[in-house]
Amino acid sequence: MAESMQGLKRTHRCGELSAKNIGETVTVMGWVQKQRNKGGIIFVDMRDRAGILQVIFQESDCGAESFAKAEKLRSEFVIAVVGRVEKREAAANENLATGEIEVRAKQVRILSEAETPPFPIEAESKTKEELRLKYRYLDLRRPELQRNLMLRSKITTTIRSFMAEEGFLEIETPMLTKSTPEGARDYLVPSRVHPGNFYALPQSPQIFKQLLMCSGYDRYFQIARCFRDEDLRADRQPEFTQVDLEMSFVDVDDVIDATERMVASVCKEAIGHEVSLPIQRMTWKEAMDRFGSDKPDTRFGMELTDVSDVVAGCGFGVFTGALENGGSVRGINVKGQAEMPRKKIDALVEFAKGYGAKGLAYLSVQPDGTYKSSFAKFMTEEELAKLVEAMGGEKGDLLLFAADKNKIVYSVLGALRIEVAKQLDMIDNSKFNFLWVTEFPLLEWDEDENRFVAMHHPFTMPMEEDLPLLDTDPGKVRAKAYDIVLNGVELGGGSVRIFQPDVQEKMFAALGFTKESAYDRFGFLINAFKYGVPPHAGLAIGLDRFVMLLVKADNIREVIAFPKVKDASCLMSEAPNVVDDVQLTDLQIKLDLQEAVSEAE
Repeated sequence: MAESMQGLKRTHRCGELSAKNIGETVTVMGWVQKQRNKGGIIFVDMRDRAGILQVIFQESDCGAESFAKAEKLRSEFVIAVVGRVEKREAAANENLATGEIEVRAKQVRILSEAETPPFPIEAESKTKEELRLKYRYLDLRRPELQRNLMLRSKITTTIRSFMAEEGFLEIETPMLTKSTPEGARDYLVPSRVHPGNFYALPQSPQIFKQLLMCSGYDRYFQIARCFRDEDLRADRQPEFTQVDLEMSFVDVDDVIDATERMVASVCKEAIGHEVSLPIQRMTWKEAMDRFGSDKPDTRFGMELTDVSDVVAGCGFGVFTGALENGGSVRGINVKGQAEMPRKKIDALVEFAKGYGAKGLAYLSVQPDGTYKSSFAKFMTEEELAKLVEAMGGEKGDLLLFAADKNKIVYSVLGALRIEVAKQLDMIDNSKFNFLWVTEFPLLEWDEDENRFVAMHHPFTMPMEEDLPLLDTDPGKVRAKAYDIVLNGVELGGGSVRIFQPDVQEKMFAALGFTKESAYDRFGFLINAFKYGVPPHAGLAIGLDRFVMLLVKADNIREVIAFPKVKDASCLMSEAPNVVDDVQLTDLQIKLDLQEAVSEAE
């Protein structure tokens, strides 16, 4: 039978007690981790968010009633214990922060009984994630998740403190907004009072934070909830949190400076890591040429080498054909892996095909200096020697090549260097390598829509020297855009915004918007810019990803209290779910699910 607290007040959390408290009478409350009955003495491991504490029950100390209650205790019972802190009679448990002490109970109250949980509440759980997510409220009792979420709380507190000291104002922006279908799909919310009309949940506070700059608030930030209806990955959720900021009267360097000092402050406070400032910068072109990625992992080498000039005119049609079609031939040097088994090389070829490659050419420099290659018969010894030299190849090295359009070559080799590095354990997981990637292309060509789309968003400022190209060669225009990368993961990004109406008009034209369609989507921002707008710039960092990387979690769900799974559903609450007909009638919505299914097919 559950009891009430009857006036008891907790004096300490379980994990907060130490040798300093020996001799004190304390009141602790929490969950039973396990109970061990040794006859005349009962040992109970008691747990709360601060840690585990050993409690000892002996009838001579606590009386017959409390001892009888202690005999009934089972895993996950919630109890309150009054007792005296003592030095452990047995050897100290070095695995526990409270390992030097124990509490000798004088009184216990069972505040709540518990059924046997569907899985053990323990560190490094081997339980399948699906079951843990179904019972997430139990999973959240595990020490790893509690540490992660407590650290997340500490990180947001540090961010708020830093931003306040830097003169930023925390301002909330709307959650119910207008849909602007440019980019990822919106989550839509039907309006009851405006039948047939819908709100959209914000993909970011972008337009509103720019309006705040128009309103003179100078420095804004928000720990913002955002929503995107897109396919999920290990580092992506349909609802997520970003650290969002915007600044007036600034340029690229100002935003980068404020952001990297905030990031450094978080790393120091949260995990004691000192970030060396300023953080290295690299242009988008350099990142793609060296790493095949706009979010390169710089914790290891194995960089790409362009050998297009070296193989031009050789007898290997795959190489020359790629060059004739305006592509390139590039490779990576896997040091010391010349004798990699053919089975493993074939697996890498299949991996490369998953990123658009038609195949993967390889050449191994044998210990005796001879070559073993998939294309040696098409090239002379002299051509092969020059290729090996260009790649920095030595005896024992394995050289892997991709030949295609640049976009595919970058994609293939960028992914391949990561995969090979993981397989060969080349990545130092103790490192935190930050990097700024700058000068992104302003636009990229969308084959499906047959038009340019904004690589970031339609309000990104072009580099001033590239402005004339907006009219003549939009694909070559560089943006005043910048991403911050950590260990090969994009933490966030931002840009200087367009604030001149004529430049914004050119940008909309390059994106294929008519004046009418641009006004229909972004009219309230365009109107606001008529009344005096300061130069402004901003950035957003994915808080969930940042925390995930700092705690070295395998996926983003480990740092979110109640996450969704890959199909954007919640296994615990069973959302999304059907609603009753009355609600649909109120919204004047009629479902035609058969039509929806056929469209999906």
